[in-house]
Amino acid sequence: MHEYDTVLKSLLTGSPNSFFHQITGAKRGRWLNVELPKVMQARVDLLFETAVTRELILLELQSHNDSSLPVRMAEYALLIWRIYQRFPKMYVLYVGSQRLRMPSQLDTPYLTCRYTVIDIRQWNAEALLQSNHPADAVLSILAGAANPPETVRRILDRVAKMKEPHRKIAFSKLMILAGIRQLDGVVKQEAKQMPILNDIMDHGVIGPAIRQGRKEGMAEGKAAGKLEGKMEEAAALAQRQLTARFGPLSPKTKKRLASLTLPELEDLAIRLLSAKSITELFPR
Repeated sequence: MHEYDTVLKSLLTGSPNSFFHQITGAKRGRWLNVELPKVMQARVDLLFETAVTRELILLELQSHNDSSLPVRMAEYALLIWRIYQRFPKMYVLYVGSQRLRMPSQLDTPYLTCRYTVIDIRQWNAEALLQSNHPADAVLSILAGAANPPETVRRILDRVAKMKEPHRKIAFSKLMILAGIRQLDGVVKQEAKQMPILNDIMDHGVIGPAIRQGRKEGMAEGKAAGKLEGKMEEAAALAQRQLTARFGPLSPKTKKRLASLTLPELEDLAIRLLSAKSITELFPR
């Protein structure tokens, strides 16, 4: 899931939210170390222990249909039992765009493993938007909404009311999750109409691109020249960021970078937040 995985984990664990409680019914407790130090080097997404009953709850995040999920969930259950001597109650949160096709159990003549699969699109976005917790509002961009642009406007209104640095962080997370639903363009367009968000437009390539769009709307005659200059500026900024993160770039990488369009440079700036290597950013 790359950066989506990181953002979802941070929204579900690092920020006050009610969505995890709505899914699992668990409220008070603590997050446990998700490293499973076995030969397989398995790593679950989120593992929670309730405060009173000490029940373990596993929440796995999925952005695509995976035929190996039932076996993987059974493996997680057994590995967690080996460490904690307790089997977890298990949930899978599906955030992908394709129709959900994954089963909710592994059923063989010798072993049965059951878990709950939740398609976040079946969740009511309105309930998350009306939550007191900003993290719920950001998550609502993935839920089912009758009017996505209106949902985006309401999320941005919540984000705009935050204080820094929370506002900038929330906007960055919103941009990443919007990519799953192909709503990142809608987010940027709506953000142009909210001057209070100006201060979060100065990170990476996203901010300069949005500010440039606002200026171009006021002076269309100079749009082509400004866009060309902005692309050069964005490419130069991306090259500096990549070099600082991964060291000197190869001629092939520089050539690939120079061929990117402005939307592609924006996407690169977002993926750079969680990329572990150059090959992850430029797979071919």
